[in-house]
Amino acid sequence: MKNSQNKWICAAIPALLLHCSIGTVYCWSIFSQEIADYIGFSKGATEWAFSFAIFFLGMSAAFLGNVVEKDIHKSSLIAAVCFALGMAGTGFFIYYGGQHPHSLVSLIGIYISYGFIMGIGLGTGYLSPVKTLMLWFEDRKGLATGLAVACFGAAKAIASPIMQAMLDGLGDGGIYKMFWILACVYFVMMFVGHLLLKKPEGWHEPQKKEKGQGILSVIKTRPITNYIGIWVMFYINITCGLALISQEKMIVKCIGLAGVVGIISTISAIFNAGGRLGFSAWADTMKDRNTIYKLIFILSIVFTGLVMITGGIRNGSGSILLTILVLCLIFVVNAGYGGGFSNVPTLLSDHYGMGSISALHGITLSAWAFAGLTGNQIANLIVNKTGSFITDDHGNSINPVGYQNVLYFTIVLYIIALLLSVFLVRPMDKDKK
Repeated sequence: MKNSQNKWICAAIPALLLHCSIGTVYCWSIFSQEIADYIGFSKGATEWAFSFAIFFLGMSAAFLGNVVEKDIHKSSLIAAVCFALGMAGTGFFIYYGGQHPHSLVSLIGIYISYGFIMGIGLGTGYLSPVKTLMLWFEDRKGLATGLAVACFGAAKAIASPIMQAMLDGLGDGGIYKMFWILACVYFVMMFVGHLLLKKPEGWHEPQKKEKGQGILSVIKTRPITNYIGIWVMFYINITCGLALISQEKMIVKCIGLAGVVGIISTISAIFNAGGRLGFSAWADTMKDRNTIYKLIFILSIVFTGLVMITGGIRNGSGSILLTILVLCLIFVVNAGYGGGFSNVPTLLSDHYGMGSISALHGITLSAWAFAGLTGNQIANLIVNKTGSFITDDHGNSINPVGYQNVLYFTIVLYIIALLLSVFLVRPMDKDKK
């Protein structure tokens, strides 16, 4: 029998422990330059470690979704071991790179440790608590999953100052020592989460029929275009979010706020986490959960369009109104980016049922893998190939025209996503004959 105590101990607390740990993957920007300097490679070369981590997060979720479906204890243990091992391995290869500067062994070792091994921990750790939460919180599935996914988004804001303090306080070699310490801390957190995580007794009884179906059979219970629409609009939302978020710091400098970049970054992280919790909780009150995606895309289109029309990024410095407008765009996109993540599992469960939700959610997260390889890179390409770099009053090299041009790319994709949301991902009753 489910009760209020069990659902927090068996689902909510383990989800917080797992997601607060793996969400620190987004702290990469805090120490990426330190890693590059320590091992003797360019920042661009080391950046691929983060891209690989996101790619393998999505792909491991896709390929290991069935493992999560069958045994959350096995999957959560895999997550704890792989995430901690990946962090410890990253620390070792950073140490090795410091002893042997410019060694490809250290760079490739970091790719494998932070990208591949940690990526497997990320994918399985991300999936493991989600279905469990939805089973325990049947009436507020969006709130429950939003809480966990919000922790994934908020982990950066929580861990960043701690990591920075460790880098400053550990002295020479602090970068690899930090990874070794954190590997131990996060393993303990995730292992405790693994021990506590438990599905409610008897959960499988109503789901026997659904559970016997293969993933393709489950997808085919609705028009195939329905799932394609969900996958593509999820991919677009992540791609557009990463395109803008990857340029966020430089955009803030363009509008004359170079001195408060860190504060703006923290606020945007709060909006990211708030969007994950707020949009998913709001969706619980709606008959059609897809309405949330329509709202996210409409808000993103409106604010992107306003900044495009006013040339807000290009002309924002010195104008309070344009500065506020650009900041609103950054915050709205961050909130929508987070909300897109938290609503995917519940949207899928509404359309396809709970029987194979972990495996189906895992396959859908492959969109995250591909967006992780395209969003940042396309934005960087636009910035590097259009406009021109200038030096601002603080000595920063910025390209206001290039950052402004990124918006032409994102608004087109947001419009496509809105059309998909309206015409392909239809409410359940519209497909009934």
